[in-house]
Amino acid sequence: MAEKKIGEVVKFFAKPSVAAVKIEEGELAVGDNIKFSGHTTDFTDVVQSMEVNNVSVQKAVAGDFIGIKVSDRVRPGDEVFKVIPD
Repeated sequence: MAEKKIGEVVKFFAKPSVAAVKIEEGELAVGDNIKFSGHTTDFTDVVQSMEVNNVSVQKAVAGDFIGIKVSDRVRPGDEVFKVIPD
């Protein structure tokens, strides 16, 4: 499986388990597989839903800041990759 960097974690909200991610390149859609990678972070997740400015969206593009529910803790600076099936 190929991985393409699409963004970076800006902030993590522990209670709702939501990561604020800046999309730097490409696009991300609901249903995509993503991987979080950092010093102590390494897991994959499926995008169940995402929000831009508290509005639910199906797709985000470069330049967007999105909120995305995550299954594990992430940290600011962690890289976000889109997992592309072979």
